[in-house]
Amino acid sequence: MSTKIGAVYPQTEFPSDPGALTAFAQAIEGMGYRHFLAYDHVLGAGRATRPDWTGPYDADSRFHEIFVLMAFVAAVTERVELVTGVVILPQRQTALVAKQAASVDVLSGGRMRLGIGVGWNPVEYEGLGKDFADRGARSEEQIRLMRALWAENPTTFHGTWESVVDAGINPLPVARSIPVWIGGYVEATLKRAARMADGWFPWTEPDAEMEGMLERLREYTVAAGRAADAVTLEPQLNVGRGTAREWSAFIQRWTDLGATQFCLSTLGNGFSTPDQHLAALERAALELGVG
Repeated sequence: MSTKIGAVYPQTEFPSDPGALTAFAQAIEGMGYRHFLAYDHVLGAGRATRPDWTGPYDADSRFHEIFVLMAFVAAVTERVELVTGVVILPQRQTALVAKQAASVDVLSGGRMRLGIGVGWNPVEYEGLGKDFADRGARSEEQIRLMRALWAENPTTFHGTWESVVDAGINPLPVARSIPVWIGGYVEATLKRAARMADGWFPWTEPDAEMEGMLERLREYTVAAGRAADAVTLEPQLNVGRGTAREWSAFIQRWTDLGATQFCLSTLGNGFSTPDQHLAALERAALELGVG
C-alpha cells in the first residue's frame, strides 16, 4: 500500500508510565507505522458539580501534556512523524506553542506536524484564562503568527489579539516551517482549512454527507487561490473492531475521495491492557500492508 498510515496513541486507556509509552512508540515504529498521533487536553471537567456533563472526556481522563509527550517520543524513536491531533490552539499562548513545536521539530530532526483545532470544552478555556466565544477567529490569527515566528527571527507581527515587535524564537524549525493541519467539521472550519491549512482531519465515514463537505472544501480552496487538492486529507479508522475486508473498503473509499494518508485507532473497544492495543495494531499492519 502506497498511502502513509500512522497510529493513535490510546493514552486514555493506557498506563501513564514512561516504560509503557516507550514500548508503544517503538512497537508501532517497528511495525512500519509512519506517524504517532496523540490527542490534547489540558484540563478535564469534574462531574460532581456538572451532573449533566456530556463531553467525551472529564477529569478522570488521562492526557499527558502534548508537547512534553512529543518530546519524549522523539527521544525514543528514530523515524515516526510526531502529530498533534489536535492541539486546542486558542486556549494557549501562540508564541509559546510556536516555540514548543519548533523545539520538538529540531530535537526530532524535523519530524513535527502540528494539528490544531478550536475545541469544544469551555471548562478548559475558563481555567486557562482564554475566551471561548472568539476561538475560531483567533485561531486564524494564531496560525499566521506561528508561521511568521517559524520563518524569521526576529519578526514583527501586529494582529487583533496579539502583537510581536522585533522578537522571535530560537531555534527555528528545521525547514523554517511546520505543517499545520486542522480538525473540525463546521463550515467555518472547512473555510479555514481551505485558506490556511496544509491538511484536514476528516475522522468520519466517507458517506454522502462527507462527500458534500469535501466538494465544498475544494470549492473554498480554489476560491482562496489554491489548487483544489492543496489540502491533504487524513481520515481515521478504528481497527479495534471490524474485519480486514471492511478496513480495506474504508481505505479504498477514502482513497477514491483523495485521501493520501490514514491514522488507525484502537480506542473505545474495551481493551484493558497495552498488549491488546498493540495486538490490534499489529494485526492491522499485517492485513493492510503498513510500512
